[in-house]
Amino acid sequence: MLQARLIRDRISRLCAILGGLILLHGPSSAEELRIITSYQEEVVEPMLEAFGRQHPDIRIRVLNKNTNAAVTEMLAGNERRFDLFWASAPEAFVVLDEGKRLLDLSDGPYADFAWSALGWSWHVSRDRPVPQDWDDLLDPAFAGEIAMSHPMRSGTMHSLLETILQQRGWQEGWAWILELAGQLNTISARSFGVLEGVEEGEFGIGLTIDFLALTRDNLEFRYGTPITLIPARIAALQGGMEPEAASLFITFVLSEKGQRILLRPDVHRIPAHAGVREEASSLLDPGWAALDFTQVPYDPKLAANRYWQVNQLFEAFVARDLLLRRDLWRRLNRLAASQAAETDKIRRLLTWMPLTEDQVRAADSDQATVLEWAARSYSLLNEADALIRVLEQP
Repeated sequence: MLQARLIRDRISRLCAILGGLILLHGPSSAEELRIITSYQEEVVEPMLEAFGRQHPDIRIRVLNKNTNAAVTEMLAGNERRFDLFWASAPEAFVVLDEGKRLLDLSDGPYADFAWSALGWSWHVSRDRPVPQDWDDLLDPAFAGEIAMSHPMRSGTMHSLLETILQQRGWQEGWAWILELAGQLNTISARSFGVLEGVEEGEFGIGLTIDFLALTRDNLEFRYGTPITLIPARIAALQGGMEPEAASLFITFVLSEKGQRILLRPDVHRIPAHAGVREEASSLLDPGWAALDFTQVPYDPKLAANRYWQVNQLFEAFVARDLLLRRDLWRRLNRLAASQAAETDKIRRLLTWMPLTEDQVRAADSDQATVLEWAARSYSLLNEADALIRVLEQP
């Protein structure tokens, strides 16, 4: 048994290294449904198993890939002939639809199968205060404790940035993001790395999406308020080889049977089906009671229209010089309160986004633009550094 398990583990690692299709269901001689998804195995496995029992003649292969990389591959032509795209970031589906990469199976180019909202998680053993709302994350008491993933590697984090930008507006939203940068312990390459780091004690607070945290017994989760509900989606792809099987899978996911699977403790998703939510209200997570399903202020189309720009601005203004920006916030927070006028000017420099939304959307989507944006960021940081040095003099 041990040897067999070791062999299976080695095969799984090899598949991951090669970027292979890592989940298999169904007989080898059956038609093959190919799914590309941002979800890890434990998230999709219950749905795949239930569908497989209902359609044993359909073999399923699944590739886990981060949302941004999956979108890039689909826009490039879907050479590996995937039939379905399945992810949490709704703007990714708008991008693919506008790129004519989705296959309309008669009910629209994509379907909402679940709801999600964003917030933060911490270990159940934590005996110190935790943030109560988005602004609490900016409290210097949490400096160095917070982790997030990079929005270019995580559709979830792109949605988090958009949640803030859509709630607060362009300038105030970026001010919040740039101040959050001063609080960060790290920027992880993937969403799961954030929660694993919280579990292992590498950092205290992880920004995440609800279902990833709520399925872990050793983590607590709190929704950021005001809460913005985000639809998770599934869609058939142009270039797939099995459109009929893709249609069957989407139909199953949206059915009452499929929607009830989302309520399982090991899945912990909010069903899109209102009847299933109402029927299972006693089983729902207590935190879901605060969610208003009649209003969905999140705008996936707006997020899609500035998808590249928001990701690259984060790279240029946050990720590229994270250590410097974080150090400047640390030094600013140590300055005496008696220097309020001077420190207010420095704070404005550290929270200022010098580019308007119209400017970034009009810019060329190329590396030269990104380098120009990074230079603008670095100039502001240098100016803030010079002012802090003056105030640090005895």
